[in-house]
Amino acid sequence: MAIRIRHSSDDLHEAHEINVTPFIDVMLVLLIIFMVTAPLTTVNVPVDLPSSTEKPTPRPDDPLFLTIKADHGLALGEEDVAPNALAGAMEKASKGNRDERIFLRADKTVDYGTLMGVMDKLRAAGFLKVALVNLQGQEEGAEQ
Repeated sequence: MAIRIRHSSDDLHEAHEINVTPFIDVMLVLLIIFMVTAPLTTVNVPVDLPSSTEKPTPRPDDPLFLTIKADHGLALGEEDVAPNALAGAMEKASKGNRDERIFLRADKTVDYGTLMGVMDKLRAAGFLKVALVNLQGQEEGAEQ
């Protein structure tokens, strides 16, 4: 009578492969989410911006845009705002946070006096952090 000793290496094989299917599923779901939400983060008020060749600064997650249109009308985000109601609209849009940076967009046909008038209204309302927005990577006067 012979006793056979079974060694662990005879017929047991472990697979040391990573299952990437769940990873791919998660990545596809994230891709779909980003594709749906990307168009919602832009402002659709048409304005002809001047350009600059300087390196752009990083943009915050939920920027607050104030636009001066070619007809000197104001738009906060995508909603039109009367100039005398600007302080209240800014207070509401910023949720009372006067330290939030305001991104000021102006059509290139808007004169300097109008731009400074809007900036004075922002300053009078207590919003001192104002960033001016322009097109990136184009020389002034270059054909588009």
